[in-house]
Amino acid sequence: MSNLLVAAIDFGTTFSGYAFSFLHDYQRDPLKISANTWTAGSGNLVSLKTSTCVLFEPNGKFHSFGFEAEDKYSNLALDDIHHDWYYFRRFKMLLYEKTNLSREVLIKDDKGKQMEAMRVFSTAIGYLKNHMMTNCKTQLTDIEESDIMWVLTVPAIWSDPSKQFMREAAKKVGIADDKLMMALEPEAASLYCMHLPVQREEENTTFGVFKPGARYMVVDAGGGTIDITVHEVQSNGTLKELHKANGGDWGGTKVDASFRSLLADIVGNDVMEIFSSDHKCDFLDLLRDFEVKKRTISPDLNDKVTFKVPINLLETFRTINPGDNIKSVVTSKSRYRNKLTWTGDKLRMEADLTKTLFDESCKKIIEHLKNLLKNPFVKGVSSMLLVGGFAESPMLRVAIQTAFKQIKIIVPQDAGLAVLKGAVLYGHNPKAITARVCKYTYGVGTTIEFNESVHPQSKKKIINGTEYCSDIFCIHVKVGDTVNVGEAQVQKTYTVLRPDQTSMDIPIYISPDKEPKYITENGCKCLGKLTVDTPDISKGMDNGADVFMTFSGTELTVTATEKHKQNVVTASFDFLG
Repeated sequence: MSNLLVAAIDFGTTFSGYAFSFLHDYQRDPLKISANTWTAGSGNLVSLKTSTCVLFEPNGKFHSFGFEAEDKYSNLALDDIHHDWYYFRRFKMLLYEKTNLSREVLIKDDKGKQMEAMRVFSTAIGYLKNHMMTNCKTQLTDIEESDIMWVLTVPAIWSDPSKQFMREAAKKVGIADDKLMMALEPEAASLYCMHLPVQREEENTTFGVFKPGARYMVVDAGGGTIDITVHEVQSNGTLKELHKANGGDWGGTKVDASFRSLLADIVGNDVMEIFSSDHKCDFLDLLRDFEVKKRTISPDLNDKVTFKVPINLLETFRTINPGDNIKSVVTSKSRYRNKLTWTGDKLRMEADLTKTLFDESCKKIIEHLKNLLKNPFVKGVSSMLLVGGFAESPMLRVAIQTAFKQIKIIVPQDAGLAVLKGAVLYGHNPKAITARVCKYTYGVGTTIEFNESVHPQSKKKIINGTEYCSDIFCIHVKVGDTVNVGEAQVQKTYTVLRPDQTSMDIPIYISPDKEPKYITENGCKCLGKLTVDTPDISKGMDNGADVFMTFSGTELTVTATEKHKQNVVTASFDFLG
């Protein structure tokens, strides 16, 4: 049955939002997509996304999300009654940075207090879901949740445990497994750009970019991560991935971190710590003002840039360093001499110094792209789509245009909404992506009969009187393999080890290498386990299951039937155990 509506939630590091479209609208005009408008603070900032912030009351009860949470927490801090509240911002990066993710993982709030990450993530998804439902019912009063296909955006470079974490967080707020898809962010952006009318302007034209056979790169520059995929347009207009998804944590928040480091370099880390803790409202204002200001900084900037810095930062500096003068501290540091002045609540910086705030992020992105373009798999890439919130920064845009003069760089209108709107399109037509490239070699840990001439003695194991070699990496798919979407890549038959076994747990391993031999090699990692039910113990040692695994979706999926029969049995991956 077709879904009446597709609703996408773009859960970003810095900003989040949702968009939706009805099936009847999509069939007539795929770009007829509705998005919510959010208002920040006193109404001076109207945006199609809201900030990714969640606020809980001292008793742990959810209070608010987005700009509303920011404003409430700011006001609590102003009255100095914020200490027991839980305020989380920019917490999505936990799922990129955490190497051993589990369902029970804890996350620290703004003041270092801990809460279960699953609760924070599910609350955020639940808020956006409920907001969307309310909004949607104004357009179609009798819409039911069963009519909706939900799409959650995730970075393509995320691990399988991170994607499973998001799925389980969504399930906790009532989104059923069969009503949820994951869309990979750069893929979604790619679909959105394909649907846009051809941009005709000289420098930024999309003419010919999506013709069959054309190869292009998508660089999704968000707040947290830079996420890159390479696509080739097929003869039927669908997309095939040419190179495994890649990227790193060089997003727009790196620029914010550079600004904070610059301030700490002048006033001292201790002063920054005390200021951000004792004058929370001012600190939040400082961050918000910088977020707006950084969008206006461009390479052709020649004038000084004025940043509004709360007077309390200066007061904190004076309290901690009695007798010190901020002007003499600035002039004592050669890096800032004649380039920066600080008077009262105004910090004025020379244009060149201001631009260096973007150096770390831009340099890392360009270095990575240069290396990527040397790869034979991306030969023939003639254009690059630059999307995501950070793509709207003139500093990043020009840095990429300057570094890659031989490639057509395209920044679509609404670059910051390309992922969100593209996720809606993906929900209507997931078959638009026909092939992906494996990011790892996947397999299982297994034992095989011991062979003296091949296997090391250290791996010898005796089971029921027979010599076996343990820790064998049984490869299912290899890193760099192109896998077709919609078909199972692997069919394996697994048999029980004991006659009374009613289920099997099979450990799943990954490796960055193409041909790992043993699961104990460097770089090999146990990703989690595959659990398959084997209910028919009457078969004794012949009991087992035929297992079908798909590695080409946005998530790994598995189905199973009883060994040599068609009866479906339950099979599932668990990467968060």
